[in-house]
Amino acid sequence: MNTKKVWFVTGASKGLGLSLVQALLKAGYAVAATSRDADGLAREVGMLNHFLPIEMDIADEKSVSTAIARTIERFGSIDVVVNNAGYGQLGTLEELTDEEARMNFEVNVFGLLNVMRHAVPHLRRQKSGHVINISSIAGFLGTFPGWGIYNATKFAVAGLTEAFSAETQSMGIKATVVYPGYFKTNFLLKGSLRLAANPLAAYKEARDLEALHETQIVGNQPGDPQKAALAFIQLAESEQPPLHFFMGSDSLGMARNKIGLLEAELSNNEELSKSTDF
Repeated sequence: MNTKKVWFVTGASKGLGLSLVQALLKAGYAVAATSRDADGLAREVGMLNHFLPIEMDIADEKSVSTAIARTIERFGSIDVVVNNAGYGQLGTLEELTDEEARMNFEVNVFGLLNVMRHAVPHLRRQKSGHVINISSIAGFLGTFPGWGIYNATKFAVAGLTEAFSAETQSMGIKATVVYPGYFKTNFLLKGSLRLAANPLAAYKEARDLEALHETQIVGNQPGDPQKAALAFIQLAESEQPPLHFFMGSDSLGMARNKIGLLEAELSNNEELSKSTDF
C-alpha cells in the first residue's frame, strides 16, 4: 500500500467521513479533512503531523478554494478527493419550499462541484488522482416517498461523476460514484436530516416512511462505518477502480431489484420504443 497518498475529505466531522479520516490516519496517509467546525474535528481526531483539519463552507467557493490551497501548501499535492459533505432533506415535492429544495442542491451538488472545480486542476497537472463522489442508493433507486429532492441531488451526483469520468479519461484521473445503503451513523439524526417545515398529513406514504425510519431503521442500519472506510481505501488503491460502487448488502440488493425492473420494462415496451424511429 502506498501510504504517501494525500487525501482530501469533505464532511469529515461525523459519519462515514469521520470513520474514513480515522482509518486513513491510522494507515499513515496524509489527510486534509474539512468541516464547518475544524476545532471540533481536531478534538475528535487528535492532532497529528499528517493531519490537517480545515474549517470550510462547502457552499462558499472562496472557502473551498482556500481549503484546497492550504492542502497543497501543507502536503504538496492531492491524490484522492472524497466528496462526502451533504445532508438529507425530507419532504414531498409539494411540501418543500423553493428555499428548502435549492439549499439541498446548493450543498449536495453545487458544493461538490466547488470542490471538484478547485481540486481537479491539480490532479490534471500531475496527470493522476482519484475523485470519489458519495451519492446514495437513493441516487439510483428513487422510489422513496418524501425523499424526492434529496434523491434528485444524489442522482445529479451520479450523473456528473459519469460525465467527469469520460471527460478525464485521457488525463490519468479516475472517478468513482459510491452508493451507500444504510450505515450505522448519525445521518438519520437531527443535524444531518432535515424535515419539511410545512408537512401535509395527506401524504400517507411519506409519513409512513418517516415513521419507519424513526422507529425501526435508526439504530438498526446494517452497514459498518469502519468497514466502509476500509472499502474506500481499497477503491483508491485499486489500479482499475469501478465507476459505480454499491456499498452495503442492502444497496446491492436494491440496485439489483431496480435493474431487474428496468430489464422487464425494456422488454415489455420494446415494440413501442422502436415504433418511434423513422
